[in-house]
Amino acid sequence: MQGGIDCDVHVPAPSMEQMRPYLPPVWQEITASRGVRSFAESTLPIEAPIACRPDWRDEDGRPRQDVEFLIRTVLDQPGMAAAICNCLHPVAKLFDPHMAAAFATATNDYLADQFLSRDPRLYGSILISPLDPIKAGKEIARRSSDKKFVQAVMLATAELPYGNTVYDPIWQAAVEADLPVALHIGNSGKLPQTASGWASYQFEDAVDQSLAFQGQLGSLVTHGVFERFPGLKIVLLESGVSWLASFGWRFGKFWRGSRVEVPWLDEAPMRVIERHVRLTLQPFDGPDDDATTGSIIDHLNANEMLLFATDYPHWHYDGDDAFPKGIDGNLRRTIAVDNPRSLYGRIH
Repeated sequence: MQGGIDCDVHVPAPSMEQMRPYLPPVWQEITASRGVRSFAESTLPIEAPIACRPDWRDEDGRPRQDVEFLIRTVLDQPGMAAAICNCLHPVAKLFDPHMAAAFATATNDYLADQFLSRDPRLYGSILISPLDPIKAGKEIARRSSDKKFVQAVMLATAELPYGNTVYDPIWQAAVEADLPVALHIGNSGKLPQTASGWASYQFEDAVDQSLAFQGQLGSLVTHGVFERFPGLKIVLLESGVSWLASFGWRFGKFWRGSRVEVPWLDEAPMRVIERHVRLTLQPFDGPDDDATTGSIIDHLNANEMLLFATDYPHWHYDGDDAFPKGIDGNLRRTIAVDNPRSLYGRIH
C-alpha cells in the first residue's frame, strides 16, 4: 500500500552476546557467572511454515535478520511510508522481575541502536515487563523521550488481568507520554492459555490465544481503566478480528443485566472498546471470500478500529497482498494510512 504504515513488523530478539553490551555491568556479570547464553521462544517454532515466508528465509532456513533486507522487503518494495518494529525478547517468561526489567531496557536500547537508527521510516515499540509495573512505567517514561518509539508493548497474558489497579503505573506513564500500549499475542508460560488447562498442540495454542485478548478487554473495561485514564489507547497485535463483534454483543448483554456491579460503566462496553481499542489486520481470521469479509467488517467499526499490518516475517496470507479479500478502495487507505496516522502522532 503506497504511503501506508505497517503496524506490526518483527525484529529478531537479540542474542545474549548482542544484548550484553546494553546491560548494566551488574547484569553483565550475573549473566556471565550464571552461564546465560541464550533464551529460546517455543510458542512459534522458527521451522514452522507460518513463522516465515520461504523467500524471507536465509540459506540456513531461518528468518532473515539483517536490517537491510527488512527495509527493502517491508518498506521499499511495497512503497510503505513507515513500519513499527516489535522486538519481543521473552522478558515476560522470566521469574525475576529485576532481570526482566533490565532485559527489557537492554532490548529497547539494542532496537534503537541497531535498527531504528538505520532508516528514518523505522519506528519502535517500548518493550516492558508487567512483572514490575512501576519499573515498566519508568521505562516508558525513559524511552518516550526518543520520538522514534511510538508505543509500549507487552504480552496479552500476565499474572493478573490488566484491569487490576496494580498495573495503573503502566497506564499512567503511557498517558503522560501520549503513547498507546500494545498487547501482543503470547503467553508468559506461567499460567494455562485456557480456563480448561494447557493446550497439547502448537496450532491449538495459537487458536486459544485469542481468549487472552477477550479476557483483557473484559478486565480493562469492567474495572474502569478507561474511566481512570480517558486518554489511554490499547492496540491488540495479532489478536485476530472476527471474534470481536460477537464478544461485544455478549459483553453488552451481560452488562445490561448486571450493570449494578460496575456503576462507573455507564454505557455499553462495545462503545468504550470502539473509542479506546485498535486491532491489527494480520492474521485475519475469516474465510477467503469477499462477501463474508465484508460482513465481518460491517459488524466492526473498521473505519476507525483496524490498523494495517503484515506481521513480517510471519506468513498468514497468500501472495504479496496482506489485505484480505473484501477490503478494497477507500477502506484500504483508511486502514493503512488514516487510522495509523491518527493513532501514532509521532510518525511523520
